[in-house]
Amino acid sequence: MISASELRTVPQFSSLPDAEASALTARLADVHLREGDWLLHEGEQPSFFMLINGEIEVRKMVHGADRRINVYQPGDYFGELPLLLGSPAVASLRALQPSRVARLDPADFTELFGACASFSAELTQTMTQRFSRLRTLMSEAPPPQLTIVGHRYDIACHQLRDFLVRNRLSFRWLDPTRPSLRGDADPPRPGDRYPVVIMPDGERLETPTLRELADKLGLKTHANGTLYDVAIVGGGPAGLAAAVYGASEGLRTLLIEREAPGGQAGTSTRIENYLGFPSGLSGDELGTRALQQAQRFGAEILVAREVVGLDVNGSQTARAILLDGGDRIRARTLILANGVKWRELELPSADALLGRGIYYGAARSEAMSCAGEDVFLVGGGNSAGQAAIFFANYARKITLLVRGKSLDDSMSHYLIQQLSSKDNIEVRTRSRMVRVKGEQHLEAVAIENRDSGEVSVEPAAAVFVLIGADAKTEWLPPQVIRDQVGYICTGRDVMDLLGSDRGGWPLERDPYLLETSVPGVFAAGDVRHGSVKRVASGVGEGSMAIAFVHQFLATAT
Repeated sequence: MISASELRTVPQFSSLPDAEASALTARLADVHLREGDWLLHEGEQPSFFMLINGEIEVRKMVHGADRRINVYQPGDYFGELPLLLGSPAVASLRALQPSRVARLDPADFTELFGACASFSAELTQTMTQRFSRLRTLMSEAPPPQLTIVGHRYDIACHQLRDFLVRNRLSFRWLDPTRPSLRGDADPPRPGDRYPVVIMPDGERLETPTLRELADKLGLKTHANGTLYDVAIVGGGPAGLAAAVYGASEGLRTLLIEREAPGGQAGTSTRIENYLGFPSGLSGDELGTRALQQAQRFGAEILVAREVVGLDVNGSQTARAILLDGGDRIRARTLILANGVKWRELELPSADALLGRGIYYGAARSEAMSCAGEDVFLVGGGNSAGQAAIFFANYARKITLLVRGKSLDDSMSHYLIQQLSSKDNIEVRTRSRMVRVKGEQHLEAVAIENRDSGEVSVEPAAAVFVLIGADAKTEWLPPQVIRDQVGYICTGRDVMDLLGSDRGGWPLERDPYLLETSVPGVFAAGDVRHGSVKRVASGVGEGSMAIAFVHQFLATAT
C-alpha cells in the first residue's frame, strides 16, 4: 500500500493535509513493475499515475515508427491528458527498471480533480504543456518511407502492397505509367524490373519475394529454437488467441503465418459486433493488437513463412514441421489454425486477370486505385458487406452481386442497414457473374439475372470476390482425417469416422474435443469441421485448444 509519506514524494501532494493524504492513499493501487513490464498500452483505458521509484519510458507510434518520447522519474505524475480529454491512452508506458507506481482509477481521479482546486489548476497547466508537446511531435516531418514502384495491374506489385498494408507498414506506391503517382521519387532506371522496392536508406530491391522484403524490414522469418511446447499454424483469430494463451501460461510458443496477422478476418474493414468494442474495429487492428499481446507474453511470431508438411511418423513426443525453404521445427504439440481461402471464380480468363482487376478478399491496398471507378463485389456474407461499405468511400459506384433472393439469411442486420444508407451501393439479388473481359487488365463484366436469364455487360475497374471458402489442408498427411471438402475432423467426429474398432487411434482415451486423429495435434477455428465461422468463436476455440494442450502435455511420456 502507498503510504502518505510516499505520496508526498510527488511535489504536487507534498503539502497535502494528513486527513486528505490518508483518504487519497486508500484509493491508490500499489503497482510493482519489473524491468520491461508494460504499465499501459496506447489505445487502452487510461488511469492517473504517480511514480514512486524507478523509471518509466513513454513510447508512441509516430508516422509508423515506435519512438521513445519521454522518460518519467520518481516524483513525476502522468496520465492526466487522456483522462481530461476523455480519450484512450495516447501513448504506451513501460518500466526501464524495477519500478513502483501509484495508480488512481478514472472515477477517483475525476472526484479528486473536482474537489481540489490547486490540484486541478496544476494538472490543467501540465496538460496544456504536454498537449503542445504532443502536437509538435505529430507535426514533425515523417521519416523516409519505403517506396514501391510498380504497375497497378502487376500481380507482384499488388502482393507486395497488400502484404505491407496487412502488416500495417507505411509505404508509398508510385506507378511509373501514371504521372500523378510518380511524385518526387527516383525516376525509373533503364533495365528496371518491376516492382522495385526502394528502402528508406535508398537500397533498391528488384522483384523481391515477400520473405525477402520481410527480412529487409526486420520482420521475424526464422525461429529462434528447434523445439517448442506448442507450434501454431496460422495467425487468424484462433491462432492468435492460442498464441496469447499459450505464451501467457508459460508454454514455449511459436506461431507461423504465411501472410500477415489477422488471417482472413484481418481483411475485414470493420467488425462492429465484436464483444467489447462498441464503436467497432477493423480486422487488421484486432490482429495487430492480438499480435502485440502475444509477443508481450513471449510468443515467437513468424511471418512470410508457410508450413508445407507435417511428419507424424517419427517420435510421438515431438512432431516435425516442415517450412517452405526447407526449415524443420519440432513441437511437442501442434495447433492447426490455418483458416480457409476464398473460393475462386470458375470463369474463363479469371485466372489471367488475377491481380489485374480481380481480387480474392477485400484487398484494402487497392482502395485508392478504385477512386472514381465502378467496382463489383461478389458475395452475400458479412465480409462482402463490410468490404462494400469500405470501398464505397472511394469508388464511384459499388455493385454487390448476391446469388440468393435476399441478404437477410446471410448478412447481419446492422450491415444490411448500412448498405441501404449508402447512395453509391447497389445490391443486386438473384444475380451472378458469368464472364469477365479484359486484355491487360479487367475492363468489363457480364452479369446474369438468375430469374430472367438476361445478361448485361458493364464496365468494371475491379472485382472483389468473397464467396464462401475452402479449407487449405492439402499439405497435411493422410493420418490427419478430414471431411469430404478438406475440413479437419476432431473429437467425437474422429471416433465416428474410425468406427468401433478405433483403428488408427493409438491411445486408450478418446480424442479431446479439439484433437485431431493424430494425438497432440489440434485444430481450431474455421479450418475445423463443424466450427462456427465467426471471429469470436475462433478466438474461443484457440484459447480452448491451449487447455487441451496442457492436458496432453501432462500425460505425454
